[in-house]
Amino acid sequence: MRTLSSQPLEAAAYALYGSVVRAGDLAVARAANHGTADAWDALATIETRRDASARCTASLFRCRAHHAPLLPIRWLERHAHSTQMFVPMGGARYLVIVARGSDAPDLSTLAAFLVEGAQAITYAPGTWHHPMVALDEDTDFVNVIFSDGTAGDCDEIAYDVPPAIVHITRAARLRP
Repeated sequence: MRTLSSQPLEAAAYALYGSVVRAGDLAVARAANHGTADAWDALATIETRRDASARCTASLFRCRAHHAPLLPIRWLERHAHSTQMFVPMGGARYLVIVARGSDAPDLSTLAAFLVEGAQAITYAPGTWHHPMVALDEDTDFVNVIFSDGTAGDCDEIAYDVPPAIVHITRAARLRP
């Protein structure tokens, strides 16, 4: 069984799997709302590869915190036809586990990222991923995705024997 170490989320390392959505350098922000806000535009694109029957929907996931230092990978899923975005509604850290692959995950590409609560992430269409893992506390996430209610919305693979285990770094805080 392969062991993965979780690493802090950085946009360049995560680009193969999706995008990181967070406030950035104030020098590239634009003034918004009559000067009462700063805005960073086009940080992520929510893409659909479906016909007009797919709708962009938002739902809420309440994830229970995982407190153990290890997490066996028991299943992966993907949304072949849509970007999926998770936006945390609090400041707690969470863990993102991703892999590339077409009909099945390419387990040699498995990666685990520690994400600060001030960051949201997207999974690019077709990116295999583990269900969201809240860390320090139960966390609510807004989930945005295109779906049409058919079986093609989500593919899942379960493993009787976990192909990998993630070692979760318990640093007090990650870099900003």
